[in-house]
Amino acid sequence: MSFCMDVYLLLQEWRFWAALCRRSPVKTRRDALGNALNTEELSAPSQRWSMQVPAEVSAEVGDVAVLPCTFTHPHRHYDGPLTAIWRAGEPYAGPQVFRCTAAPGSELCQTALSLHGRFRLLGNPRRNDLSLRVERLALADSRRYFCRVEFTGDAHDRYESRHGVRLHVTAAPRIVNISVLPGPSHAFRALCTAEGEPPPALAWSGPALGNSSAAMHDQGRGYQVTAELPALTRDGRYTCTAANSLGRAEASVYLFRFHGTPAASTLALLLGALGLKALLLLGLLGARATRRRGDHLAAQDTPPRSQAQESNYENLSQLNPPGYQLPRVCCEELLNHHHPVIHHEK
Repeated sequence: MSFCMDVYLLLQEWRFWAALCRRSPVKTRRDALGNALNTEELSAPSQRWSMQVPAEVSAEVGDVAVLPCTFTHPHRHYDGPLTAIWRAGEPYAGPQVFRCTAAPGSELCQTALSLHGRFRLLGNPRRNDLSLRVERLALADSRRYFCRVEFTGDAHDRYESRHGVRLHVTAAPRIVNISVLPGPSHAFRALCTAEGEPPPALAWSGPALGNSSAAMHDQGRGYQVTAELPALTRDGRYTCTAANSLGRAEASVYLFRFHGTPAASTLALLLGALGLKALLLLGLLGARATRRRGDHLAAQDTPPRSQAQESNYENLSQLNPPGYQLPRVCCEELLNHHHPVIHHEK
């Protein structure tokens, strides 16, 4: 009887330890810098995967950020084909920003996709490292990223981080737009849009304003804000100032209005149009008169024709008495018509 009891107790103890070994813990550790590391583990008799990523990485606009990601897999040694993938936004369905593939036996992961050429693999997937380098950071890069590794076509030989790493991009304020727009009742309003991280505080200053804060509203992006000055009552310079913990920026716009009555402005436009037409008409008349005068002067400068000189000699021969003959050289000139007679009279 005691032997059966001992067997029963040993069986219960074996079941206890077996259940304890099948548990799938999720651990949170910290790295050497004190950053929280999310360690995702999946344990089962046929499969063990885990991934370690930091909770957040911070960097400034224009700099470089490194997104660490390491993993473990159930194989003691894997030398087959593999694919490394990084997604943005959400796991499993988010758009891919980087993808590379490694041939069997090769430690070189050939890049197949790098969004805008700014994403590069820093780690070695063969050594369980998928760390990613992001270059030329922009404020739009602030989001969550997820690493993924695929060994073969088998669904159990791939794993993706479910929590991901958040990339936080910081920037000093920058004013991206400032303008004056028409408002109701012939009034004007001013708009100022700035971006930065942390989001900057905006304030307007100008004639009769002093240094007053303006109402702000988000334009759909967490790092971009807009301030509106609803009514510009006086002419002059209006300045928009944006400030956060990293710096400040400002930009100005000028307002000058025409203060004449509507009737006076209409009359000025009409007179201006009539004056322009009069100037055009005078120009046309002057050009025509100049052309006629030039034609008249050209007609006066034209030398007389030879026919007129011939008729003069004919009249001269009629006045001479019969038998009188002109000099022979003169008659030859008249017969040949080589030179006008006026040339010989000089």
